[in-house]
Amino acid sequence: MTMTDLYPSRGATEVTLPRQDPVVWSAPGTPGPISGPELQAYERDGFLPVEQLINDDEVAVYRRELERLVTDPEIRADERSIIEPKSKEIRSVFEVHRISEVFANLVRDERVVGRARQLLGSDVYVHQSRINVKPGFGASGFYWHSDFETWHAEDGLPNMRTVSVSIALTENYDTNGGLMIMPGSHKTFLGCAGATPKDNYKKSLQMQDAGTPSDEALTKMASEHGIRLFTGRAGSATWFDCNCMHGSGDNITPFPRSNVFIVFNSVENKAVEPFAAPVRRPEFIGARDFTPVR
Repeated sequence: MTMTDLYPSRGATEVTLPRQDPVVWSAPGTPGPISGPELQAYERDGFLPVEQLINDDEVAVYRRELERLVTDPEIRADERSIIEPKSKEIRSVFEVHRISEVFANLVRDERVVGRARQLLGSDVYVHQSRINVKPGFGASGFYWHSDFETWHAEDGLPNMRTVSVSIALTENYDTNGGLMIMPGSHKTFLGCAGATPKDNYKKSLQMQDAGTPSDEALTKMASEHGIRLFTGRAGSATWFDCNCMHGSGDNITPFPRSNVFIVFNSVENKAVEPFAAPVRRPEFIGARDFTPVR
């Protein structure tokens, strides 16, 4: 049986469609670590900043583990490591919750997975995890995009029932290439124009190309929604909906910006075949193991 595609993309022309799915999936009053007013703000804006998700001692543990991973020659040689094109330094290490027991414990932490369950209204599994290392003096940014557009087109996630959390392991200044989101953009799906090349992920993880919105569409969305830049000390976090239009700039400061990034998907929204790509992406980018986080 063919599944209905609620969010067509990668066709001949760019399309704009209203969101067909809830933003907060749990029933009103469902207990959890997120308060009622915070849920309302998340519903409205598509994101939820948390001033301190983990404490300073925990930050130190995760920082040490990040340093261990990015300096390990075996990790560097692994296909799950993405190398910065200019500096040749490690930019990201994917599937970090499988590589590292330290980060696996973070995924299982109730402060983390509990918020994901509350937002998505079900048990959850990890669709993707990675550490991002954005060293100073020229680490490149990531162009504007909706994660869901890619995860739907290339990984086969049917519905917008997915949430990401970016946990800062270094200070996020307003100058070192921080996360930018257009508040409210999660309520509109922007289907991008252009077919998906085979093995597109090999290029897109370094620099987005397929799945990139037009300047006209971005100008319209930014004029309507504005742009919010997220700053905060190490240990802070930003939760954001899968369909938020977001991006980040280059880091030309001396101050690195590193974080751990976890994507939780509902077990009721398991990946099917890609909706607009010739082949699935590798499992370290788009998981096919739907085992709930426990």
